[in-house]
Amino acid sequence: MAHIKLPEFEEMTPAVQERAKPILDKTGKLGEIFQLLAIDEKIYFATDGMIQKYLLDETTLSYEIKEAIALLISKENGCKMCVDVHKNIAKMLGLSEEKIQEILSGVENMSNDTKDKALLNFCIRASQKDNYKILKEEIDSIKELGWSDKQVIEAVAIVGYFNYINTLSNVFGLGE
Repeated sequence: MAHIKLPEFEEMTPAVQERAKPILDKTGKLGEIFQLLAIDEKIYFATDGMIQKYLLDETTLSYEIKEAIALLISKENGCKMCVDVHKNIAKMLGLSEEKIQEILSGVENMSNDTKDKALLNFCIRASQKDNYKILKEEIDSIKELGWSDKQVIEAVAIVGYFNYINTLSNVFGLGE
């Protein structure tokens, strides 16, 4: 149970209801994270923009890589709710249960190529509190494997998004 009162759909502003209605219609319920964000319309729409642009829109990173980042960072941050949500999203995007479990077992256990593993390990490193210690050489080594500046920035933006959303979920006890 969440540590604060989460609004029901009927208690949300009309603008948030309009944006949330397709989710409600498709899934039959709004997840606690959507309810939490709906407390403040500005936060809801800022976060929704990140979801749309980083995760749902087609970008320079594959959906598999984006979901691997989501799962790995959420696991790293101890956000059970986000891990569970992204296991389901990964399935909807076509990842098998075996692939999802492979991701959750850690980068070293994944069957992905060296290039993918390097980016995913870099993402885990970027999610940590001492990410300010990352050196130019670490970024250069990722780029030498074939990742573009745009892809590296996108991957780190997704990491930042999950650090943000995992923090909200963890602090307010969502999914417990």
